[in-house]
Amino acid sequence: MNPKRINKKYNNLATSYSGCTLETGVDEAGRGALAGPVVAAAVILSSNFSCPKIQDSKLLKPEERLEAREYILQNAIGWGLGISSVSTIDAINILNATICAMNEALMALPILPEFILVDGNRFQTHLSIPYRCIVGGDKKYLCIAAASILAKTYRDEIMEHLAKLHPLYAWESNKGYPTPKHREAIAKYGLTPWHRRTFMQLKDQEA
Repeated sequence: MNPKRINKKYNNLATSYSGCTLETGVDEAGRGALAGPVVAAAVILSSNFSCPKIQDSKLLKPEERLEAREYILQNAIGWGLGISSVSTIDAINILNATICAMNEALMALPILPEFILVDGNRFQTHLSIPYRCIVGGDKKYLCIAAASILAKTYRDEIMEHLAKLHPLYAWESNKGYPTPKHREAIAKYGLTPWHRRTFMQLKDQEA
């Protein structure tokens, strides 16, 4: 497929890759965490969608992400979420679990897209829909940035809830990522059922 040239940008993000009306952006949150699920989101935006808060979720403050999320939920053509549990991550590895969550998010869309734009460099799907992987796509395409916001905010809420059940690990602030304090808590108190056993030997996850 030869994509049409990008002819419009918003917030310095391209509004389309394929030129299709129903192009969906897909992104995940939690891939590098030591604890908690990985959450994926898929978002279809209209060609005239606009919201000043839409950016890569990592560039926004928490309150800005929540404001942007509400606008996306109310104004997107469609959106869907997918979650892969800790047990799934440990059973099939984080890459495959992430791809499963992304496909679940796509299947949760109220309408199937014509083209899928995925953040990252690996993806596969049983859907007979063309797709393209874009490294750093959440900083390049509006629909992927919107998906990053949904994935991040919903996963953060999951981790904030789990933090109340396991307050020793400060998940309300680190969201399960391998900060020094989180690693110290693991060394002192051990693992919870929400920790990824297959991640405990890894040293290079990024917060």
